[in-house]
Amino acid sequence: MRFQPTIADKKGLRLDDEVRFIRSWLDKPLATGAVTPSGRFLARAMARQVDVDIPGPVVELGPGTGPITEALVDHGVDPSRLVLVEFNPVFCRLLRTRYPQATVVQGDAYNLKRLLADILPSPAAAVVSGLPLLTKPVRTRVRLINDVFQLSPDASFIQFTYSMTTPPIPKGLARVETEASDRIWLNFPPARVWVYRKA
Repeated sequence: MRFQPTIADKKGLRLDDEVRFIRSWLDKPLATGAVTPSGRFLARAMARQVDVDIPGPVVELGPGTGPITEALVDHGVDPSRLVLVEFNPVFCRLLRTRYPQATVVQGDAYNLKRLLADILPSPAAAVVSGLPLLTKPVRTRVRLINDVFQLSPDASFIQFTYSMTTPPIPKGLARVETEASDRIWLNFPPARVWVYRKA
């Protein structure tokens, strides 16, 4: 029987997650990329971009404490389909506890092709990213999305950013089709979801 947290439990978990995130951010601000976990409105907006009827794994890059992971499961993604790529070992342990059916991979998502080459059983249906892409050079960002599409040519690459004007992957550099959401004002800070598909 799966543990279903009550509202009080979830509030406690979220408070614990806030503390973990702040500690992680203080230790390595550029690696963590945010002071707090993604809010539920942003997490739901990300999850809605995943078509649960497309077969294959759903890869999440930089899940942190799992707010987007939770939204993906609530959206209908079976936890056994999840491949969670997280650099922080503390977050990895937490994710393994919360999502025992998921595949949790500890490693650097910017080396995605090497990291997942022998792990993905089939091309991914979608790749959902909470990585702080705008802290990385453009070349690194373009290499990441190229790796995504080499591993999974038909996948959607779903990324959020706090920048309202600067896309995480510059248009025209990676030969991708781009779609952006409206601003999600109910997130702190406000954010936007970007969806990339191979052109």
